[in-house]
Amino acid sequence: MDHTALLVFAKPPLAGLAKTRLIPALGAAGAARLAAALLEHTLRQASGADLGALWLYGTERHPLLARAAARHGARRRLQRGADLGERMAQALQRSCREAPGALLLGADCPALDAACLRRAALALRQADVVFVPALDGGFALVGCRAPAAAAMSRLFAHQAWSVPDVMQRMREGLGALALHWVELDALADIDTPEDLAALPAGMRDALRCDACC
Repeated sequence: MDHTALLVFAKPPLAGLAKTRLIPALGAAGAARLAAALLEHTLRQASGADLGALWLYGTERHPLLARAAARHGARRRLQRGADLGERMAQALQRSCREAPGALLLGADCPALDAACLRRAALALRQADVVFVPALDGGFALVGCRAPAAAAMSRLFAHQAWSVPDVMQRMREGLGALALHWVELDALADIDTPEDLAALPAGMRDALRCDACC
């Protein structure tokens, strides 16, 4: 799909705020350094996919996010909504008023590279919705075509997040909404100490850096 918007959701990579579930393994500063490295990697891959407008959706306005966006040619917006589902739905709907489709991803899945993003955009030529499931039962990416954007509010409403059956509930909801969806191969995201085994070797250098960004 041409002109597919890419939306990256992220928190500022600050100690005690970012990647808090990794603090027992990495410490607060180490978790923040990894969050910064993952954000840089995600924006680099999203920019390299060259699909359309690139947006960095922050949980707040922060200089670290502003500098990361500037390095990769991303424009910035704030996440808005009462919970994660509402924030994702609003972001997708807004972008689908500006483009034929949109892909939304977090900054915690290093395997979600430019080639995978292009495959997800291509899937939207045949489907209303595309997902990249995560190995932990959630998802690393969700995208939709403009005609399906309004349905995302219903799909995401009243959902529990960061639990093992998120993707299964998405499948059930998509079926109930009679939407045609495609799932790409499941990938590992980096949320817990156990997930660090899936961290690319090159990114492990981030854990030894002295500066967050």
